Amino acid sequence: MKRRTLDILFSLGGVAIAALLFAAGLVLTSNANFANNYVHDQLSQQNITFKAEAALTAEERALPGIVEYAGQPLTTGKQAEAYAGFIGLHLKGIAGGKTYAQLGDVQTDLRAKIADAQKNNPEAVAGLQKQLTDATAQRETVFKGETLRGLLLTSYGFSEFGAKAAQAALVAYAAAVLMLLMALAGFAHAYLTPKNVAFAPVEQPERERISA
Repeated sequence: MKRRTLDILFSLGGVAIAALLFAAGLVLTSNANFANNYVHDQLSQQNITFKAEAALTAEERALPGIVEYAGQPLTTGKQAEAYAGFIGLHLKGIAGGKTYAQLGDVQTDLRAKIADAQKNNPEAVAGLQKQLTDATAQRETVFKGETLRGLLLTSYGFSEFGAKAAQAALVAYAAAVLMLLMALAGFAHAYLTPKNVAFAPVEQPERERISA
């Protein structure tokens, strides 16, 4: 086979690979844009705004991103992660930091005590009933807070997939450009190589052939 023909074949292969890498970059860019736009649109619809910096407590100021995003509307994945931490801080102040599941156990225990008091100590029923009402209200508040916190963290995770897709797209574009340059170099070499030059593989030195 002639060296010029071999250069052209390899260069055509390089162009094909570059085209595939570029196409992959376009797909990844499209996915990244979709993730970013979807997260932005969904978060914007919630109309959540960070507290103004002057209104932040010392504990709130210590949370990552809260001072940075103070007073801003929540529209990005990074902001969603910060606000989830803000919610988590305030959930700790409800019912001694008990979770939704733990407050369910508290409710079950109080209901059992109420049933027992109705039989043996009717005077204690009113106090126990108030405790149950308070625990129920706390559990509902914790449920809403934990649900919103989970949704915000899900939005953050989705936005991170978009960011990773954007990074992968840049790598694909860079690889496509590099492969295209190598292919162009191959075409240039083929153009400069005389048509009658044949491809000659590099032969082993005589001493290496004998030892082999």
